Amino acid sequence: MSNLVQGHHHVTLCVGGAQEDYAFHTKLLGLRSVKKTVLFDGSTPIYHLYYGNHRGDPSTLITTFPFKHTGIEGRRGSGQIKTIQCSVPPGALGFWQKRLKDHGIASSMATRYNLNRLHFAHPCGIEYELVEIADDNRPPITSDEVGPKVALRGVYGIEVSVRDKDSMEEFLERGFGYAKTGAEGSRVRYETRNAKTGNVIELVHEPDLPQGTWTFGAGTVHHCAFKVNNHDEQTQVKAQLEGLGFTDVSDSKDRKYFHSVYFRTPGGALFEAAYSIPESFEIDEPMDKLGTEFQLPPWLEDRKAELLAKLEKIDF
Repeated sequence: MSNLVQGHHHVTLCVGGAQEDYAFHTKLLGLRSVKKTVLFDGSTPIYHLYYGNHRGDPSTLITTFPFKHTGIEGRRGSGQIKTIQCSVPPGALGFWQKRLKDHGIASSMATRYNLNRLHFAHPCGIEYELVEIADDNRPPITSDEVGPKVALRGVYGIEVSVRDKDSMEEFLERGFGYAKTGAEGSRVRYETRNAKTGNVIELVHEPDLPQGTWTFGAGTVHHCAFKVNNHDEQTQVKAQLEGLGFTDVSDSKDRKYFHSVYFRTPGGALFEAAYSIPESFEIDEPMDKLGTEFQLPPWLEDRKAELLAKLEKIDF
């Protein structure tokens, strides 16, 4: 297992309105829209929106399910991914604090594990941090208003709220091959050596925080996916977890752009092992057109008009 999991592939959130989510990630944070499709599970039409760098590379991807039109809300709490952390260059936080303020979003500075951070929230309440990282060599994700000296590079890590820290630490070490690289008060940090960036899992021990929801619902992080190279490695990860007794592991699911195996960690958070197909997001759009048209998998193409009629209209 220790040589299979290679850091973050993507993080997926259940958000509120599609329009406000699109504006938050593309207009405010400057990420590229790399795909607009739908949630493949269930019978209710839900957008699945993908944001990342120019190519939509693993470790830069944040994806969202907007749930406002359904009226379904989640409950944030323990047993969930609590905070999405993105990497920015040293010295960038002043720019981002002013930019957030200009857009009516409150923020606060903090230092943890000797790293400067800016904490704020998505319009639906999900917590974000920008973390100043000196040695992140991923290309900057720039826009007309966000230059390369301050731009996001991708996902730095996630923070998971747990009530039972010991069992989650055991899982990360034995089941995931991660190593503990820091501890501060109620928090510990884990990393894999198989990825230089986008490789961090932070735990915060909150034994008195009520359990959050595990179902779909606005205002919660649904899961975090971790990169493996191919189907064989994904199968090995599944076998390793099941061999340790973590039997709540799904079969591999075809997500069109990648294949996914999901598993519930002992701390409650839902994780995933994912590998991208060779064509990745270019399977249905050329690189210069990524995220410009609504895309569906072959088994839903005949329902395109029906699905679009039931989804929130978005000014893309």
